[in-house]
Amino acid sequence: MKLRLLVFINALSVALTISAVNYYFQHSWYYVALTFVVTLLASYAIFYYLIERYVYSKIKIIYKLIHNLKLGRDLREAMIEQIGADPINAVEKEVKEWAREKKSEIDELRKQEQFRRDFLSNISHEFKTPLFAIQGYIEAIQDDEFEDRELARDFLAKASKNVDRLSYLINDLDEISKLESGEIPINLTRFKINDLIKEVFESMEVKSRKQNIKLVFKQKYDEPILVNADREKIRQVLVNLIDNSLKYGHEGGTTAVSIFELHDQVLVEVTDDGIGIEEKYLPRLFERFFRTDSSRSRQIGGSGLGLAIVKHIVEAHEQTINVRSTEGFGSTFGFTLQKSKQGLPFAGIPVLGN
Repeated sequence: MKLRLLVFINALSVALTISAVNYYFQHSWYYVALTFVVTLLASYAIFYYLIERYVYSKIKIIYKLIHNLKLGRDLREAMIEQIGADPINAVEKEVKEWAREKKSEIDELRKQEQFRRDFLSNISHEFKTPLFAIQGYIEAIQDDEFEDRELARDFLAKASKNVDRLSYLINDLDEISKLESGEIPINLTRFKINDLIKEVFESMEVKSRKQNIKLVFKQKYDEPILVNADREKIRQVLVNLIDNSLKYGHEGGTTAVSIFELHDQVLVEVTDDGIGIEEKYLPRLFERFFRTDSSRSRQIGGSGLGLAIVKHIVEAHEQTINVRSTEGFGSTFGFTLQKSKQGLPFAGIPVLGN
């Protein structure tokens, strides 16, 4: 439709021009009308043939090429009718859509490339720090030739701590890699989330006392709250979040865990009254190796992958995790779990009936 209109406008322009010239020389309306009709028809036929032959057919080829790149074989035939109906408009639409998709892909590739660079930079730094420390202690012991045995034992103990740090780092990297690739399966069972929280509190009681931070299970739960999740993976989530709150908490402070029952989910929140996090850092908090205070984080220890592992575990359950924090007042990490449904094993034991 647009093609015919385009051809007609061009033919009309030529016919009017030639008719005006003819009137200027002959001053006869008869010959002007005859010239106009003949020129209009001839121009229309010539323009239509030329555009169809050298322009329109090329546009069709371009259109087909775009769709051959974008569509599978089963969908290509479905586009033939649209090609014949209005290829100019269709090509314009497809090219714009294709350009948007490619721009989006390029932006995503740039983000991934930047992430790769940051990751390589971070991981090399994380490995170099303990390796250089180990190397330094061993060289000091070799130079001393074990003459000062007390100093040698002290250096060996420090080297051992750095070996442990490397081990934690490698294990966490291996785990996060398996979580991303789906190699670690999620084994859903029904269990009482409040019982699991109490177990985690008991396992971390010694560390909390050493840090002089009180662990508080805020609400009293007389009725058990059942969820569907991988019990051991959620245990790891709770351990990582509570351990994180102990690392960055104030001496004499508290770490509290709360549970909120939603419509078909359970929200678990871990809240501390520690140093808090600046708002600008919150969007990047779950990135691998991201630290708001690198010097303090490395003094405290850890691989820098704890929150990234937590995020992967929660998302593997098709649930969400979020963080709220105010610098100087503490942080709250919250994640959701699916409420219990009948038919799943109960903490590894099959459930009979309801």
